[in-house]
Amino acid sequence: MKMNYFVLILFALSTATLNAQTIDFDKKLKDLGIELTAPSKPVASYVKAVRTGNLLYLSGHGPVSGYTGKVGRELTIEQGYEAAKSTGISMLSTLKAELGDLNKVKRVVKVLGMVNCTETFTDQPKVINGYSDLMVAVFGEKGKHARSAVGVYALPFNFSVEVEMIVEVE
Repeated sequence: MKMNYFVLILFALSTATLNAQTIDFDKKLKDLGIELTAPSKPVASYVKAVRTGNLLYLSGHGPVSGYTGKVGRELTIEQGYEAAKSTGISMLSTLKAELGDLNKVKRVVKVLGMVNCTETFTDQPKVINGYSDLMVAVFGEKGKHARSAVGVYALPFNFSVEVEMIVEVE
């Protein structure tokens, strides 16, 4: 009986030690082939992020570059997926600039993905998976989130994708 108790304590301590380790997100991003850049300035009367309590609300972001037009006409689902991933990289740049350190992210809570698409296009979730898959690749379990993926008639600058995000932070 004493041996089982001892093994349980060792397991608990080793699990706590593993959970307490911080991830070097700069290295993780480099390993994923992702380079963050300085976030762009807002183009209208808004701010990129607002923090209230332990929640950080990030304004809508578009792709870093090169992804304009309607998915289902000018872009394929695969190109839309890449546009959503590019949007995620833009969002990570803003997130790091706001927090100073991505280790302060406790959880990606909610994502709203908007796809500029034709009226008959119905694969918005497949497109926004580019964003969601990136958040999970970067943050692991903390990157899994609630999400909406909707189709819209138009987006600013003819972006193919725009995404908003709510993050729980330390």
